[in-house]
Amino acid sequence: MTSGKNKAIFIDKDGTLIPDIPYNVDPEKISLQEGALAGLLQLQEAGYLLIIVSNQSGVARGLFKEEALLHVQHKIETLLAEKGVVLNGFYYCPHYPNAAIKEYAIACDCRKPQPGMLLKAARELDIDLSQSWMIGDMLNDVEAGKKAGCKTVLIDNGNEKDYLVNEVRTPDYNAQNIEEAAIQILKHVKV
Repeated sequence: MTSGKNKAIFIDKDGTLIPDIPYNVDPEKISLQEGALAGLLQLQEAGYLLIIVSNQSGVARGLFKEEALLHVQHKIETLLAEKGVVLNGFYYCPHYPNAAIKEYAIACDCRKPQPGMLLKAARELDIDLSQSWMIGDMLNDVEAGKKAGCKTVLIDNGNEKDYLVNEVRTPDYNAQNIEEAAIQILKHVKV
């Protein structure tokens, strides 16, 4: 595992940071979930880098071009910046096995529940994964975080339908939103 000097909060995008509108790349339909700004601001003030890690199989399925995600990233960065929150990274996996677009139809190591996006961010941003957290609304997010060596929070908002739990799919904490997750994280690390 990467052991750098920075600590990070890895955040799932759809259903965690923003409402889950399947395959949405229209910036006009993007808004932040309740509690997201307050929670991220607290975590940023505690010294965490804030990094989105998101599966984006719509690219592999031919539903939108990879370039469309730049507009999504820009909209999220703008919404966060309005309140002083800085997004330090935006990582996504465009792959999906057996997808329509052959160049993206691969079994990769970046699609959650694999930890590839977190590991790449850790290398690029000098992150100590043992001091970092993954927040997501699916057990695949939890598994990716655990496999990367992070602690995890499951946003228990009803999006997870397959509660197939095991050691790497059991979150350290459950929360209703990012603000609640931030409270749990900051209580745990005693900042």
